[in-house]
Amino acid sequence: MGRRRETDVKVLVLNCGSSSIKYQVFGMPGAEAIARGLVQRIGEPKGGIEQWVDGNRIDLETKIPGHEYGLELAIKLLTEGENAPLAHVSEIGAVGHRVVHGGERFTEPVLVDEEVIRAIEAHAELAPLHNPPNLLGIRVALKLLPEAPQVAVFDTAFHQSMPAYAYRYAIPEELYTEGRIRRYGFHGTSHRYVAMRAAELLGKDPSEVNLISCHLGNGSSVTAIAEGKSVDTSMGLTPLEGLVMGTRSGDIDAGVVFHLARVKGLSVDEIDRLLNKKSGLLGLSEASNDVRELLNLEAQGCEKCRLALDAFCFRLRKYVGAYYAVLGEVHGIVFTAGIGENSPEIRRRTCSGLEGLGIAVDPAKNQSAVGRESDVSVDGMRTRVLVIPTKEEMLIASDTYALTQKPKRHPGAEDSVTASSAA
Repeated sequence: MGRRRETDVKVLVLNCGSSSIKYQVFGMPGAEAIARGLVQRIGEPKGGIEQWVDGNRIDLETKIPGHEYGLELAIKLLTEGENAPLAHVSEIGAVGHRVVHGGERFTEPVLVDEEVIRAIEAHAELAPLHNPPNLLGIRVALKLLPEAPQVAVFDTAFHQSMPAYAYRYAIPEELYTEGRIRRYGFHGTSHRYVAMRAAELLGKDPSEVNLISCHLGNGSSVTAIAEGKSVDTSMGLTPLEGLVMGTRSGDIDAGVVFHLARVKGLSVDEIDRLLNKKSGLLGLSEASNDVRELLNLEAQGCEKCRLALDAFCFRLRKYVGAYYAVLGEVHGIVFTAGIGENSPEIRRRTCSGLEGLGIAVDPAKNQSAVGRESDVSVDGMRTRVLVIPTKEEMLIASDTYALTQKPKRHPGAEDSVTASSAA
């Protein structure tokens, strides 16, 4: 392990789920990856933690009764032992938290205080599966690392630049004003990172590029980016809307919900589980929600798997075409996240037939671009097709470092927490 400068600020990035904690440590300002880890199966009889430092893995199986114990264990692995990447917990100079939902209130990262905590809690009804564990991680980190400033970075913030005609649903006004029902969008940190990186690769300022960003994983979304800002995105009030996903249906006639309730007698919770957990690639294929497995099964003749993959690419291709119309001019299509970065076949199928829009994938370039940054376009096409591995945690670290190096201001200040200008 190379010697690190004493002046570096170590930023701990936390992504807390209901039964897991993903964490990474970066040396800033150079965004040097120091360590990463995963605490998993929190609250279950058999839990564990995995940590990687300089390619070396530590794997510990132990019962983890709660998030506080899990984060204590992570800090212990980071600071104790022969190969510990940090000498002392005090080396952690700041903590950045991924928070899924910030509603209309949060348009950029903010320093955490009690007012911010109350606001995140107030948005929990919009993201009941995500905001509560995100908030639990913040509270645990404040207790264990009281001297380190804490920063919240919101998935929804990047999409707050959408115009009202894009984010409003055609429903009565009071459902928006009182019920907060509108399109929010997610994966914002990923879309923001790849947009910045795509601009660099295209030799343009971020404010000069129009992009269609495709974040494809078990949860998938696509965003239209005009002059560096999100102007439309496929996910809506919740992550259920939009593309066909691993276990989510994506776009569906709302009347299906009424039909399932009236004709099939399903409860609201049963419909929720059906559309979020049993649909998408899994529902169509009846085999798997994993694209890699579906491609293998398709090659063996599984027609349901072929249908699932075709539906996945067809829905994405429709969104690409629609967002091309929204943007008018598109400098690049970006594929990112697990499927987007690692599946040449999905990229090929998605872009097939889009040559008339100036979009075409070079077979050789595409096949060799697995998990690495690459331009896979056919030479001479006016719209570039880019593969860019997302680095959400690194961007959260950068946001955290940038904010904590400024003079501290109350999160209610205009430059920290602002209401959407379009709201």
